[in-house]
Amino acid sequence: MALKMHPTLAVHVGEWLRAEIVEPAGVSVTDLAAHLDVSRQALSNLLNGSASLSADMAIRFEKGFGAKADTLMRMQASYDLAQARAHEKEIKVRRLSSAA
Repeated sequence: MALKMHPTLAVHVGEWLRAEIVEPAGVSVTDLAAHLDVSRQALSNLLNGSASLSADMAIRFEKGFGAKADTLMRMQASYDLAQARAHEKEIKVRRLSSAA
């Protein structure tokens, strides 16, 4: 039996990046976007939790701050799964029985 994490414990990786990395660094979103070579809008959407972290952006944060891209991607996957689990009762799929 797998342990279930309560959905409220899952933190969007963008919000975590903002609180734990970007804000302590004291860099503006505009300056960071230029440094990471991404659009300000794309970075803002991520940091505000409106967009998911892409593998490309994870690597940019790894190169810019040292946060491991693999860890950031696992955080995103955990958040996505927690969001899906929050409404899994609405997903109506029957188990496929194997052909004998």
